[in-house]
Amino acid sequence: MSDFSSKDSASPVRKRTGVDPISAVKMPERLTEAVDAWAEAHRLTRSDAICRLIELGLKMAIPASAPAHPIASDATSIEEIAVHEIESLLDPALPADERERRIRRLTEGPPEFSHERIDLPKQRP
Repeated sequence: MSDFSSKDSASPVRKRTGVDPISAVKMPERLTEAVDAWAEAHRLTRSDAICRLIELGLKMAIPASAPAHPIASDATSIEEIAVHEIESLLDPALPADERERRIRRLTEGPPEFSHERIDLPKQRP
């Protein structure tokens, strides 16, 4: 009968070497090689390199509150910029209604392509 609580076990007890918890990471061989190369170039251990790379990635990551389609959320500001640029290119002698028609045509695009636009709500058939 074995006693698991016995202090006389044959396996050595490891002392904790750091203050941070250990996390195992499963990576493909090519990624491990790339991390090792980056670590060597920056004179770091693999563990420190993984930590640094994760920190860099998290700094560059899009915040969770950001919308899935930034183009759709920025559509208004993009359209305002486009209208301003188009107005500066149009002939000032054009009548106001013709200027508006041309701006609308250029910002909204041809009606036959409106179903392709991701910034417009989809119309149900």
